[in-house]
Amino acid sequence: MTSLRGDSDDGSTPEPGSLTCAHCGATSEDPQPTWTCSMENGTRRYFCDTCARTNLRAIEGRLDSAWW
Repeated sequence: MTSLRGDSDDGSTPEPGSLTCAHCGATSEDPQPTWTCSMENGTRRYFCDTCARTNLRAIEGRLDSAWW
């Protein structure tokens, strides 16, 4: 299993890295509390607060991001 940044979830300290919004490409150095994580086809995808708010209904309806 992988953590926020793609490394192992074995309890070890995650490697430094950044997150990228899967919709608009915005980046963040650290996980932000306003970003949304979605599991799509076995892959974790992260969405910035702007994209998450814009597509809230689709996210709550569990539509894959390809539909929005």
